[in-house]
Amino acid sequence: MARSESTPITEALPPEKLLETDQTSLIRGGVACMHDIETVRQYVAHENKNDRRRWVLGMLAERAATLREGTNEEVDEG
Repeated sequence: MARSESTPITEALPPEKLLETDQTSLIRGGVACMHDIETVRQYVAHENKNDRRRWVLGMLAERAATLREGTNEEVDEG
């Protein structure tokens, strides 16, 4: 993981912390805070190494697809 490129979600809730819960609403909220593909990849890698829950991987895949489509353009972080 490249620490120099970390985003606020990876600092506040690193993959091992966010994904240790089974609470769908908490994970869904964390996933919604992911604004780039690299961040999503970090969480996918963690989930694949650990629990491999289909519902979590599906949620992350959906977020990645949304980001690829560019529908997240309304988010302005700067």
